[in-house]
Amino acid sequence: MHPELFHIGSIPIRSYGVMLAISFFLGVLYVQKMTKRDGRDFDPFLIIAYIMILGGIIGARLAYVLTHLSEFSNDWTATFNPFASNQFGIAGLTLYGGVLLAIGGTFLFCYIKKLNVLAIFDYFAPTLGLGLFFTRIGCFLNGCCFGTQCDLPWGVHFPPGSIPYQIFGDTAIHPAQLYSSLYGLVLFVVLHLILRKKAFVGQVVAVAFMSEAFFRFVIDYVRYYEQVMYISVFGLQVTLNQVISFSLFVTGIAIYVIQSRRKAAHTELRTS
Repeated sequence: MHPELFHIGSIPIRSYGVMLAISFFLGVLYVQKMTKRDGRDFDPFLIIAYIMILGGIIGARLAYVLTHLSEFSNDWTATFNPFASNQFGIAGLTLYGGVLLAIGGTFLFCYIKKLNVLAIFDYFAPTLGLGLFFTRIGCFLNGCCFGTQCDLPWGVHFPPGSIPYQIFGDTAIHPAQLYSSLYGLVLFVVLHLILRKKAFVGQVVAVAFMSEAFFRFVIDYVRYYEQVMYISVFGLQVTLNQVISFSLFVTGIAIYVIQSRRKAAHTELRTS
């Protein structure tokens, strides 16, 4: 655990923020390279990148605040004030809140500019894996998004003073952040290979939705959550993220089936 990398004067530069910035930077470079390969104008993609970055941060923070209202009851300025805790930075983000707002903002932009939103998402989909790879390392260094108790040889111990230690003490817990980071790297490679030779528009983002939804649903069984993040669905205790994951998986299936059928119908029409 190493939440602060260094200081600039009295301002600490936090590990998670650095990893987040690296993921954004490399994600934009990746999209630029792939659009250039295909001879597409990068300018609208750059605007969408800004929308995704801004929407991702705001949405992730907003989702965290809405599910942790009691933390801000005494000081509502702390919701988005980076100096509220007497140090620079905002602690507390919920990934899917950022994903949903980023997707919504992109849909709106594509609708206004009359762009094919699925074609756009295909280029950005691999950057989801890239982002997970870096930001989950940031989570591990920061001591957040940690796992539950673990009896396996690779269980980790967080130091006194950290949030995991406050909850589990010196008990070994799952390195859930590193599970997610490794998954993100695999996801990036798989989606990149699909993007290079995709069979139809929307294939890459459909696979991304299904893969991310399945992994997130599974990883939540070994990740620690406060009780406020659990809800009851037909008598089963599931997390809010698992509910969103299920919806994301269904969306991915729908995109894949509809777009593959359209491609098949178009091919049949051309050959008939």
